[in-house]
Amino acid sequence: MKILFKNGTIYDGTGAKPYAGSVLIEDDRIAAVGDVPEDGADKVVDAGGCQICPGLIDAHSHNDFFYDREDAEKYFKPFLEQGITTQITGNCSFSPFGMDADTPYRDKLGGGLFDTLHPGSFAAFKERARGKLYVNLVPLIGQGSVRAGIAGYDPTPFTPEQIERELGYVREAMEGGAFGGSFGFMYEPDRYARQDEIVAFAKEIAKYDGIVTIHPRACSIVSADYPLFTKKSHLEMGLDEAVDIMHRAGCRLEYSHLIFTGQRSWKLLDKMLATFRRETAQGNPLAFDNYAFHYGASVITVVFPEWYAQLSKEDAAKPVNRLKLQATILMYRKVLGIDWDDMVVAYISDEHPEYEGKTIPQCAAEEGLSNLDMYLKLVDLSDRAGSIYLGKYYNDEIVQRLMDDELSIFMTDAWVEDKGLQNIAAFQTFPQFFVLAKRYGIPAEKIVRKMTGATADRFGIPERGYLKPGYKADLTVIDLAHMRVDEKKPDAKPGGIVHVYVNGVAAVENGAYAGGRAGEIVCKR
Repeated sequence: MKILFKNGTIYDGTGAKPYAGSVLIEDDRIAAVGDVPEDGADKVVDAGGCQICPGLIDAHSHNDFFYDREDAEKYFKPFLEQGITTQITGNCSFSPFGMDADTPYRDKLGGGLFDTLHPGSFAAFKERARGKLYVNLVPLIGQGSVRAGIAGYDPTPFTPEQIERELGYVREAMEGGAFGGSFGFMYEPDRYARQDEIVAFAKEIAKYDGIVTIHPRACSIVSADYPLFTKKSHLEMGLDEAVDIMHRAGCRLEYSHLIFTGQRSWKLLDKMLATFRRETAQGNPLAFDNYAFHYGASVITVVFPEWYAQLSKEDAAKPVNRLKLQATILMYRKVLGIDWDDMVVAYISDEHPEYEGKTIPQCAAEEGLSNLDMYLKLVDLSDRAGSIYLGKYYNDEIVQRLMDDELSIFMTDAWVEDKGLQNIAAFQTFPQFFVLAKRYGIPAEKIVRKMTGATADRFGIPERGYLKPGYKADLTVIDLAHMRVDEKKPDAKPGGIVHVYVNGVAAVENGAYAGGRAGEIVCKR
């Protein structure tokens, strides 16, 4: 079937100035771009007043854990409605493949964040996903999931034999078309891997010219993963560790979700960017991706000290331990530069929806408790498994500078929650980038490039990211004049996304969701 999108403004993914023109697709391919006649088209879509772009690419996703659920559509629909046609998955060390199907550690494969319904090989993952995908998936293999499949959360250093077994899963995935691998050093069991195992994994990825993505050990000025007193901030040390892996393994490196958690981390922006500049000036393939909003998802125990968690209820209630706890949490808050009102409750339990969407001080005021007592109550009610949205990842200046930086690309790092307050990033991230670009005076063609061609180039994604004849017919038609987000309603449908086509099949038409499972597993050539 031939479909012509006419009278639009072409943003071709190269970053070049836009121009008036049309795009003709035939079945799942782009047939022509530019001055295209209507003759021969089976369907004509008037894109007058709109901008025709390549399908938008989400550089950091975890949606590979939801494709095989019976209600999979609900996990992908919001991403299509914000213009995304392709998602890079397997990040932060987690992938639903890279282990034996009968591993006894299935409950550990997602690091406590994700449930793997069908663990197994990369080949089995590809076969199972056939015909089930709403968007295209660009898969990475997660080192944490591979390690968990072998030994669960056992912190014992891997033997050479275990490392070789781990690399066997890597080879199977890379030879089958995976684009690279990922680390997540904040998470179990990845945090237990020694340097010999880490470098061996990254080197194996590099043999196939794959990319390595790294969720660092620290995203703030201090963290629990490094000694308290160090010459450099922990945020800088996390980047230094990633750079060292890149040097030792000879791999291409994507630093995942460059954030500055807590106000005291914000002053490190120039130092962090200087490291990226130095490495790229020396020819080292290092870059990063970033958010559009100032906050992100976290666990309620983010400032809950481990020593207090290990106390019995009787000891925890003792005045001396309560005072110590109060001092410890105060220190965390002061050192990080976050406060109670930076914590918004996302989910506590099915029995307590009344707290969702409220800050800790709002909850405390309603119940006549101190902020600390309210926080501890919420920790107990959630059995220490509650979730929050934590503020002060960025400020306006940081967002603007990261968006404008030549090394940045854009991502959501979000998923649709089964319960509780939704993460706005899963619903409105890419429209927010367009809204902010207008506010900051960043050319729209630069924003489109970061969402399309630049991301495709960085990960080596074939036949996507550009409006070129012969490329896959992934298209996103937007209306910049009516681009809207609603930060007061995290799960609101954004404005300004007019048409979304995945491999030539409509997923969004005239702003309305159209469905369709036209996505595919993209394989590296």
